[in-house]
Amino acid sequence: MLLNYSEVACGPGGDAGFTVLSNRIFISSVSPAMKSVQRLISEIGPTEIPVLLVGESGTGKEVAALQIHGLSKYRELSFHKLSCAALTQDSFRQQLHSFVDGHTAKNGRSAGTLFFDEVSELNGDCQRHLLRAFPDGEGLPVQECIPGRVLSCTVRDLESEVQGGSFRSELFYRLNGVCLRLPPLRRRQEDIPLFVRFFLRKYAKLFDRKPMNLSDSTLRLLTDYSWPGNIRELENIVKKIVALESEELAMCDIKAPPALSPVSDSPATTCSLKAVARAASHQAERQLILQTLERTHWNRKRAAEALQISYKSLLYKLKQIRLPDSGGV
Repeated sequence: MLLNYSEVACGPGGDAGFTVLSNRIFISSVSPAMKSVQRLISEIGPTEIPVLLVGESGTGKEVAALQIHGLSKYRELSFHKLSCAALTQDSFRQQLHSFVDGHTAKNGRSAGTLFFDEVSELNGDCQRHLLRAFPDGEGLPVQECIPGRVLSCTVRDLESEVQGGSFRSELFYRLNGVCLRLPPLRRRQEDIPLFVRFFLRKYAKLFDRKPMNLSDSTLRLLTDYSWPGNIRELENIVKKIVALESEELAMCDIKAPPALSPVSDSPATTCSLKAVARAASHQAERQLILQTLERTHWNRKRAAEALQISYKSLLYKLKQIRLPDSGGV
């Protein structure tokens, strides 16, 4: 995982798990899920094939795009990000034209890498305009087409968006030269200690604090947590630990998953089956709510509709089962 935090010092070769690449920090993954992603990045990085990065919010899609850029022949040129969700139709066209005209027309060389952040947010007119800007698109002279490498990312299932008619199939196939799916942090728990160590150092330096080491119990709790906000949420927790210089205060919103007590053969515990069933039911409910919130990108009103409960009931359940509130609607 590549992290764009050049302000964190790292010696030649770095510590175990850390290396410096193009003035950025690269964290070598130890989890099988992420190792396969890294292998694919190393293979497609030097090519010019368009890459579509798919993953939940906070899984590191942009930093993976930066890594691909750093491995490509465009690494000495610009990495230009277009935040599709924040752009109007006019501003999208202006930025796209600026990227093309500002380089190709002036000096005749490739502009570098163009990264479309949350490309699924583009409306139909923007999609049509982007489609025409590809070298093999329709309607634009070659000198007005996108030069360099095209990368894009989304939290959505674009294939379903294509089937539903909200995303153009022709654009999808041009963006999806290779689809790179980034696993959520809960599927790469082995990497959590590496991230914790990195973020502890980063914020100790930024906040002028003494270096910290977390207790085994805190690290175990961080490793076992489901991390609906993924790496971004983990970073915020570690930042809070360093800022407050207190594990206990920073960890108040992170709770260990409910554990089921083992059932013994003693007659005194034969009535515990009901308690076990209740605990299992609560855990299943918690998991269903979490999955629905992730699917609706933590839009609580949409999640309540999907769960077929009232918005007020969902808020109560979030508080009752201590799921983190991502601040959505």
